[in-house]
Amino acid sequence: MTSQLFAICFRATRPSELARFWSGVLGWEVAGGADEGAALLSPGGTGFRIRFLPGQEPKTGQNRAHFDLTSASAEDQQQTVARALEYGGRHIDVGQQPEEGHVVLADPDGNEFCVIEPGNTFLADTGFIGALACDGTQEVGYFWSAALRWPLVWDQDEETAIQSPDGGTKITWGGPPVAPKTGPNRLSFELALPSGADREAEIDRLVSLGATLPVGDEADEADEVDESDDSRVLMLDPDGNEFFVQGPRP
Repeated sequence: MTSQLFAICFRATRPSELARFWSGVLGWEVAGGADEGAALLSPGGTGFRIRFLPGQEPKTGQNRAHFDLTSASAEDQQQTVARALEYGGRHIDVGQQPEEGHVVLADPDGNEFCVIEPGNTFLADTGFIGALACDGTQEVGYFWSAALRWPLVWDQDEETAIQSPDGGTKITWGGPPVAPKTGPNRLSFELALPSGADREAEIDRLVSLGATLPVGDEADEADEVDESDDSRVLMLDPDGNEFFVQGPRP
């Protein structure tokens, strides 16, 4: 049985504060809230959740992944930006041009995200979180398409994108050049297996698709993001990004 995308995880210096920010921006319900971790539940309980886990790693550059939030109108875009600023976000400059219609912001922990202008046809069939936009190779896009069994909805000029058969948020990879990885990622995927599934068999399947288990220096670096939680196995995708495989869920 195939793993499902259970959560997108943020490593955060103040998990509960970051959960409150994203809850306010997205309108998603907060579950938990103590500093050992908090989570946001998507409306209706469908799709992935967003988890906020404790981490003290300093931010040393742009994240390899960020959310693109959609807008129904220019007024809607302005309201999303105003709400983000009200909850503690800020404007940042990542080299965007004045004529570009999207707005680039950072959350209170410095994680970048974009509020996309209305009329973006690529994100028209998604939802408020239109995309998780990632810095990554074509190979890693193919890997995650096979790992999650989500079809490719874009594959051109080494840029790839996948989307659940049920619709919703797209996950995109911009193709080369990919910036060198410096330390553990702040954002990572957490996969979960359905009840009755064999986690070891699933790990073997992911390895056959191109994932690896961290060894040597990779294992030392992985210790910084591993919670020593026996229910989660830490793995690396073909671009070296950390992700977790959770045990079967009832």
